[in-house]
Amino acid sequence: MVSARAREPNTLVGTLLGLGLVTVVTAILIPVQGKASRATPALALVLPVAVAAIIGRRPSALITAFAGAAALNLAFIPPHWTPKINSVDDLVAFVVFVVIALVVGTLVAWEADRRAAAEQRTAEIQSLYREYERVVAERERLTEESHRLALLSRIDEQRRALLRSVSHDLRTPLAAIRAATSDIRAGAAYDDATRNELLDLVGDEAERLDRLVANLLSLSRIEAGALQPDRQAVAIDELVADRVHRLARLFRHVTVQDDVPAGVPLVDADYSQVDQVITNLLENAARHSPDGGTIHVGARCTNGASAQVEVWVEDEGSGVDLEHVAELFEPFRSGPGSDSSGIGLAICRAIVEAHDGAIGVRPGGDGGAVFWFTLPMRGRP
Repeated sequence: MVSARAREPNTLVGTLLGLGLVTVVTAILIPVQGKASRATPALALVLPVAVAAIIGRRPSALITAFAGAAALNLAFIPPHWTPKINSVDDLVAFVVFVVIALVVGTLVAWEADRRAAAEQRTAEIQSLYREYERVVAERERLTEESHRLALLSRIDEQRRALLRSVSHDLRTPLAAIRAATSDIRAGAAYDDATRNELLDLVGDEAERLDRLVANLLSLSRIEAGALQPDRQAVAIDELVADRVHRLARLFRHVTVQDDVPAGVPLVDADYSQVDQVITNLLENAARHSPDGGTIHVGARCTNGASAQVEVWVEDEGSGVDLEHVAELFEPFRSGPGSDSSGIGLAICRAIVEAHDGAIGVRPGGDGGAVFWFTLPMRGRP
């Protein structure tokens, strides 16, 4: 593409080129002036006018037109080499030539200006488009950089939250274990009941640490995308009964009522992962239930197009704020007044969703909360 600068008019060059062409055309046609009609030199002398109009625009075209008219009069209209015109026909031909030359020069100059303006607009549009592409690319780069920084900031925030929560959750049972073992090692005279109570405390806190470590390991697998369920037939009634029995010391201050019917269908799930979900929900219910409260654990087949089993854990605590339910299942988020790490429910959601199930919470009958989740039924179509 020719640049707009190359198309800019040059009056001096156009005028000199036009006058030069007038001279050349005149010199070529003088030898045949007697053999050709008046129209031949007139038409030939229009060509320099058009060339001058293209190069130098209208001023050059006008000067060349008058120069061509002078050459036509002097060299080709008798009497030669004088400005006189003796014939009316020659006068008409001369006038017609002047008019045609001026019109042609003006039209060609206008067309050259229009074409130059169009080329300039095209160049400006292309320049703006290139600038637009550069701005879009820069914006995309900045957007990606912003997303990357936001992700790094979120990761850093989660890391700090993890350190805070884990340090708290680890120190509490470790402090209790240290205090109990120190008392026992000190050789203080305790009766059997007190000694057994201290040993139970050590066992409870050790199991609490074990559950915390299990949650942290699951969280690391979730973040690494390595949470793949090893599906098998799982009996929910047996799994719930086993969990309630193994967590008995966790329920010293509450009562757990197992409402899972014996005939509930098998589910297609990973036994250890579902075990962790039920454990986290039971521990969460025990933490938020008042002394003497009752925790209900139940299960049923859902009524819907998909064959699933719903399991729920209901407590008699202070309930949940339904406007912030989604935050309960986010890592390092916990309900008001809770001192937990905030990763248990997040792990529950990840495990349930990995099984193509759903998890949620709804208000309980006595003001508490009902945490529920669904799992696919074994052998569903």
